[in-house]
Amino acid sequence: MTHTISSLLQTATIDLTPYEDLYKYFHAHPELSRQEKHTSEKLAAHLSQLGVFDIHTNIGGYGLAGVFRNGDNSSTQTVLLRADMDALPVKELTNLPYASTTTMPDTEGTNRPVMHACGHDMHITCLLAAAETLVQLRDTWRGTLIVLFQPDEERGGGAQAMVDDGLYSRIPIPDVVLGQHVMRMRAGSIASRVGAIMAAADSMKITVFGRGGHGSQPHQTVDPVLLAAHIVVRLQSIVSREINPADLAVLTVGSLQAGQTENIIPDRAEIGVDFRSVRLEVREQIIEGIKRVVNAECLASGSPVPPVFTPTRRFPPTVNDKAVAERVAESFGGHFGEQFDPDVARTNIAEDFSTLATCRGIPSCFWLLGGVDQEVWDRALEEGTVEEIPGNHSALFAPVVQPTLRAGVDALCLAALTFLR
Repeated sequence: MTHTISSLLQTATIDLTPYEDLYKYFHAHPELSRQEKHTSEKLAAHLSQLGVFDIHTNIGGYGLAGVFRNGDNSSTQTVLLRADMDALPVKELTNLPYASTTTMPDTEGTNRPVMHACGHDMHITCLLAAAETLVQLRDTWRGTLIVLFQPDEERGGGAQAMVDDGLYSRIPIPDVVLGQHVMRMRAGSIASRVGAIMAAADSMKITVFGRGGHGSQPHQTVDPVLLAAHIVVRLQSIVSREINPADLAVLTVGSLQAGQTENIIPDRAEIGVDFRSVRLEVREQIIEGIKRVVNAECLASGSPVPPVFTPTRRFPPTVNDKAVAERVAESFGGHFGEQFDPDVARTNIAEDFSTLATCRGIPSCFWLLGGVDQEVWDRALEEGTVEEIPGNHSALFAPVVQPTLRAGVDALCLAALTFLR
């Protein structure tokens, strides 16, 4: 059966040249989370040209979904393929001829440079091309195909927003949810695993308070900068001294903001914290540790006001269903051969993909797509410098167009046909 699916896919290999151009357009015209208006419109216009999809727009913001009911669906499967579409507030430094020069206001109204530094432009292009391929193959399969383009993945709210906005009252509830993410791996390669493939991630802002004053009279103040500095150092001991080394856990202080000038002690400081885990028990342990450390340091510093903890985003763990992941792995292995890793190491990067499945108890599978030029990867592997290759969220992140695009399209089609045939 695997051989049949792979052979079938070869008979409908579409010309990807227009999609290469489309990818470069998306890369040059990124849009921030919750502002993906033009991207969404272009996706809907392209999808409508295929002539078979019922298109639903403006779901949970600028999310959209296309539904293709192919044949008698009374006893067939419904498969959802998902891609995310938002970009990041990063100034691109790749010097590519199609590099982004776009700027947009962020949530606070500050104009920011914007870049597809996480590869979502590749995701949506692959899904569009996969949709056309599967339409071409319509005589060989029966079932319902859903292609879903999700906004606001970077802030962790897009999948939940689509669900909350009645996603599954507008489209059929799928039997399986499938998706992929381009990563710092050799282009043309695919990797997945049974069970947890991506960690859960939480972020919060912690505001601590002092008593401001003149820098020449610190004895009359409570210095929130010094207080925040103690907190930052102390937080590092939570993972290293409180979490079992057998459990995945990462804690990062990504921002520390306080004061405006050198000789004024401010009245508050704001700390941005990100932490990652897989098990719920570990997540709760980290949260308890953060609050304990912050409260204790505030007490030790004589802070006049209790600290404020403000959650800013939360990503669930991405856990591949065993039965679904094994079936997908069989299809991938038959097509990609040695370029497929069925037991890739779990990554600390997080996604909100699984929300589309767990909200209804739907089995799902997520895999990783390589995007690094093959010669660059092979040379770096030989020299031991793979970690120096720019990864996701870097201003230099730039997946090579081919064979990344071809592998991403093939993977989506293979996974869909595994359940649609």
